[in-house]
Amino acid sequence: MLTPVEGDGPVQGLEHEPNIEFVNPTRCREVAGIDSHRGRCSRSECYVGGYVLTTGNSQPLAIALSGGGIRAMAFHLGVLKCLAERGLLERISKLSSVSGGSLLVGLILHQHGMRWPSSNEFLDDTYPSMRERLCTDNLLIGALKTLINPCNWRFLVSRANLLAKAIESVWGISDKVSDLPSFPEVSLNGTTAENGKRFRFKNDSMGDYTLGYAKPEGFRLADAMAMSAAVPGVFGPLAIDASSFKWERRTSYGASMETLQPVPANFSKLHLYDGGVYDNLGLEPLFDCATQEPKEGLKDCFILVSDAGAVLTNGFDLAPFSLMRFKRMSDIQGDQIRSLRVRPFWKFIKRDPSHGAYLYIAEPDVPTDKTSSHAVYFRTTLLPLTEHDFDAISGRGYLVATSNAQLNAYR
Repeated sequence: MLTPVEGDGPVQGLEHEPNIEFVNPTRCREVAGIDSHRGRCSRSECYVGGYVLTTGNSQPLAIALSGGGIRAMAFHLGVLKCLAERGLLERISKLSSVSGGSLLVGLILHQHGMRWPSSNEFLDDTYPSMRERLCTDNLLIGALKTLINPCNWRFLVSRANLLAKAIESVWGISDKVSDLPSFPEVSLNGTTAENGKRFRFKNDSMGDYTLGYAKPEGFRLADAMAMSAAVPGVFGPLAIDASSFKWERRTSYGASMETLQPVPANFSKLHLYDGGVYDNLGLEPLFDCATQEPKEGLKDCFILVSDAGAVLTNGFDLAPFSLMRFKRMSDIQGDQIRSLRVRPFWKFIKRDPSHGAYLYIAEPDVPTDKTSSHAVYFRTTLLPLTEHDFDAISGRGYLVATSNAQLNAYR
């Protein structure tokens, strides 16, 4: 652990954290090789708001938070609670999320001034406040209230824009995408309707590998969160004016970001849907399913996937002309898409259990008691939870995390 030097004073809430010491920001950058005040260290030390977190030889943690509406938000909170009790939130170097996972990440960051909370902060402040918010705040009502203003009627087709306004008004999130921290590196993921690729937002860029990437200057975090949660059929896509951004594209797939070259916008307008349409796990930024290996720069990380996606139920008793038959087909397709991503990751874990864990809301086997079963099969929605439902779903996430052998072996 580094010895603290004179500085401007501690950031509230971090001064008593284990493995964290306050240092002068300028001196911190000098000794740790940090390239910006929110940057990442060139060694195994992480700088956060005047602090150096010395991780020594500890294995960094990369986390993927799945979609699943408010069910996913509550489940992920249970998983994060387990990590916080073990003092592991400080080890998270990368966060990838879709849909409900992105809503949770954005809300947590906003609550803490656009920085990731420490383990103690999470247990003392984040978890209780998230529980209260998810049981009282209603984003759907907030979206409907925005229609009081006739200027918002134009968003009735692209309803994700209404959700973005609700995120701003109900949760008070006025931050920009560029305010996202560099540590941990955050990726909010969606789906580009024009080309079917994963569209992602980071603090310094947005786009996909075929469109290219642009600086998210002035882009609102609420819009990025709404894009990630724009479930087709419930919300329309988030529509953005692509021609107002300057795009750059790599010379070839897999080439480094240093090869970026200016390109014209492929489309004048982009329509961005829920990230779950493309990858409901949020796994792609962390893991290459084709090679069954972590992405570049993550070879030494422990990759944790928290999956609270909808569980496919058994049985088929729908009437011949029921429109719910279309939903059933969509659910089957979604379940298979998830399976195609999970199987390579499972093979990777079996080959090297010290480098990953998969936490699925339906594994271990769903208990027969009514409360646990209700938590697993809870509907995908953004309506507020009852306190009973929150505790059941979050408790399920905590149980799945604490009973996972690979995660229990991670230190």
